[in-house]
Amino acid sequence: MLRFDPPDLSRVVATALAEDSPSGDLTSDAIIDRDTFGEARLLAREAMVVCGLHAFDQVLAAVDPRVEVELLVGDGHRSLGADEELARVTGPLRAILTGERPGLNLVQRLSGIATLTRRHVDRIEDLTARLVDTRKTTPGLRAAEKYAVRVGGGHNHRFSLSDGVMIKDNHIAAAGGIAEAVKRARDRVHHLLQVQVEVESLAQAEEAVDAGARVLLLDNFDVDGLAEIVTALRSRPEALVLEASGGIRLDTVRAVAETGVDVISCGGIIHQAVWKDVSLAVDTEPA
Repeated sequence: MLRFDPPDLSRVVATALAEDSPSGDLTSDAIIDRDTFGEARLLAREAMVVCGLHAFDQVLAAVDPRVEVELLVGDGHRSLGADEELARVTGPLRAILTGERPGLNLVQRLSGIATLTRRHVDRIEDLTARLVDTRKTTPGLRAAEKYAVRVGGGHNHRFSLSDGVMIKDNHIAAAGGIAEAVKRARDRVHHLLQVQVEVESLAQAEEAVDAGARVLLLDNFDVDGLAEIVTALRSRPEALVLEASGGIRLDTVRAVAETGVDVISCGGIIHQAVWKDVSLAVDTEPA
């Protein structure tokens, strides 16, 4: 399973720790000697697709490299909850408690995304449509959140505005129309880049294809309307990639996939995901 890149992970960890303990952990520093060692267990309190364990490990290592984390499962593990043990932690107790909340935050957030993504993917696993995310991510956590989508069995759309050309309604308005927007894009980007256009009707889709677009974002259609436009576009000779977007939910994703689209983009698998209940139980031992 691909992780998010080490530079992104290091930045996220550093930001989390700077935010949570900018001048140290006053409570732990006052109560616990620096060299008091202890053990802790990372527990899944509810059913989930586990994600973010290596981030949890890196948070504790950044607080004190003497902390050791033994991962008992991997990211992508489907836990049934019931206090299943996900990892064992040993090391200076002060450091473990200082890193507890930032580490748990990442595991809980990413496990929520992976779990919700997996639920959507399970609904369409026997169909050909691919579920992808969007750029509706938490600022600063995009790499982590898109990683969680992959852990949950989904796929990533473009990571940033630098990764592809997607002409949306405001671009069309600024350019004076679909055909002109596509022409400008095709004239100004290299030949290896596909040009995708967001459309809201069959007429707009036909105009985009006639202008040279081969990837269409079919935005905010109801299922019946989506099925009609997919049928009409599949009758054209061009090889088109059809992506459905807007209003994608757990109760609609299968019906959308059954229309014959190639891709379903869903921002909700990230921004509607609920944190999962993961906790750290500490047992102290004499040094």
